[in-house]
Amino acid sequence: MKVAVVGATGLVGSVMLKVLAERNFPVTELIPVASEKSVGKEVEFKGKKYKVVSADQAIALKPEVALFSAGGGTSLEQAPKFAEAGITVIDNSSAWRMDPTKKLVVPEVNANVLTPEDKIIANPNCSTIQMVVVLKPLHEKYKIRRVVVSTYQSVTGTGVKAVEQLMNERNGIEGPRAYAHEIDLNVIPQIDVFQDNGYTKEEMKMIKETNKIMGDDSIKVTATTVRIPVMGGHSESVNIEFENDFDLAEVRNLLEQQEGVVVVDDPANAVYPMPKDAHEKDEVFVGRIRRDESQAKTLNLWIVADNLRKGAATNAVQIAEYLQKQGLLG
Repeated sequence: MKVAVVGATGLVGSVMLKVLAERNFPVTELIPVASEKSVGKEVEFKGKKYKVVSADQAIALKPEVALFSAGGGTSLEQAPKFAEAGITVIDNSSAWRMDPTKKLVVPEVNANVLTPEDKIIANPNCSTIQMVVVLKPLHEKYKIRRVVVSTYQSVTGTGVKAVEQLMNERNGIEGPRAYAHEIDLNVIPQIDVFQDNGYTKEEMKMIKETNKIMGDDSIKVTATTVRIPVMGGHSESVNIEFENDFDLAEVRNLLEQQEGVVVVDDPANAVYPMPKDAHEKDEVFVGRIRRDESQAKTLNLWIVADNLRKGAATNAVQIAEYLQKQGLLG
């Protein structure tokens, strides 16, 4: 299968190449795509070097699927061109997520919504992906009324410039800044720009995307998203109010049975999910599973995942795997 990776030289694009190789996706020909300034550069895939081409050149080569991670502007401009050529686009930007004509997919949650007609498929926001994988079995069993989530998000979610800012500050080096404030030895309670309602764009993404992926607008969600000086992945403190009461042992069992979830929960021995343990893994890790004693039918959880893998690259590749397995490509 011919596979294009648009944004192949970027942080997420390079992880997409890694995940495609690790998961042995049936790539017969890789077509790395990047901006004009990167055309002609080389990327490595499974020990072989491939030259970066332009979007137009990639379309002419007619890949079956194109994984996009090149920013919203590029996706809005180029994804329809790929789709018109019959190429299935899986887009990692925010460009198409809330478009009512496009599917927003986390394979463990709602892959069944996909059809051969879906030529532009949206990959959700990283912090939403790891949360909904955990919410799905709980919603099916107890029906979720409300979710209160606070995130603790890695600098890798911003990109290379943010990683450099953190490392420069740590080493006392002046350099370009990705954030308005210092990030080392600090937390910044702002991810993306503020909206008129006082929430940030990232917070509103989590709210709207959760409803769309879960297929249920009755779930009330409120979010506070925070950037912290870590590298391995995003963490979330999640408080879930249900319509029906639950048994903690049953909750644990449901989560252990859920595809893509690993329960890491032995607080007596200081065992719980942490970003450094989720780093370079594809699963979503959940722990600190306990009843909220201040309110009936309410559960507290701690969720951690590698934001560049399950939160971006791996989820996109898993969508491609599902499409291929179901015969929905080409």
